[in-house]
Formats: sequence, C-alpha cells, structure tokens
Amino acid sequence: MAEPTHPGCPRCAHQVIEHVHASPVPGIWDVLQCPRCLYMWRTSEPARRTRREDYPGGFRLTVADLANTDEVPTVPPLRPAT
Repeated sequence: MAEPTHPGCPRCAHQVIEHVHASPVPGIWDVLQCPRCLYMWRTSEPARRTRREDYPGGFRLTVADLANTDEVPTVPPLRPAT
C-alpha cells in the first residue's frame, strides 16, 4: 500500500512508500518502508530519520548508488544461546 501523503524515502528520495504496520493504538505511529532501498522507519522517529532534507548526507543514496551496489549483505545466522 503506498503512502501518498509522505514526502518520499528519507534515504533515497523514492516517492513510492509502503505502509508496513500501524501502532496498536490507532494514529500513534506507522512503520513505512521504501521498496527501492529497503529503508524502514517509524513515523514517530525524529526528522533526521524521517525527512530527506534532515537525513544525514553521508547516508543518503542516489539511483546511481543503488545501481552500482555490488550486493546487499546477508544477515548472519543467530548465535547459539549461551
């Protein structure tokens, strides 16, 4: 489901944003995800995590950055409980 009122992905500026989950109490927060760069955030987080203009410049991605990415690292298996 696209989130049309959201200004786009804070990390890559993609305009299509998917609504992943809503808070148990309606209207408190939503979890959104960018289908292009896979960045995920909660709407209640600070502007530096939710708004492109406030997102740290060193972590922003462009279409060229994404096209030239060698691979997305895999998540390692969980360590055994000790």
